[in-house]
Amino acid sequence: MSVVYASSLKTNRLNLVINAIGTATSPTISTTGTAAGTLVIGTSALSGATGVLATLPLNTTPGTVSGNTLTLTASGVSATAANSGTAALAELRNNAGTTIVSGLTVGTSGTDITISSTSITSGQTVSLTSGTITHG
Repeated sequence: MSVVYASSLKTNRLNLVINAIGTATSPTISTTGTAAGTLVIGTSALSGATGVLATLPLNTTPGTVSGNTLTLTASGVSATAANSGTAALAELRNNAGTTIVSGLTVGTSGTDITISSTSITSGQTVSLTSGTITHG
């Protein structure tokens, strides 16, 4: 049997994610400062510095939460790819580089993180089309 969380707890947990990757600070999961966190796009080997294709700086208000769904603000979220490869996974990191959410799927549709193409070449611009996390 799987664990079931109360709706209010799901919303609160997702708001903590927003606080951790945005410029709002929570002493236990975010660092102080004015810089928001990042969305790291990587290959299927994404882990720490391994498999990173592009690191996209997030907006200072990185998204909104409604019920059990966090929707990232996609407008203006882009970066130049540092490496070439096939995008498969993503992570949300705070402004100190600590991973807050990992295991996000990446694709052109039907995934947690949507980008225009999963075939990434070093030097190309990678832009976030949409991003959602649904708390089960």
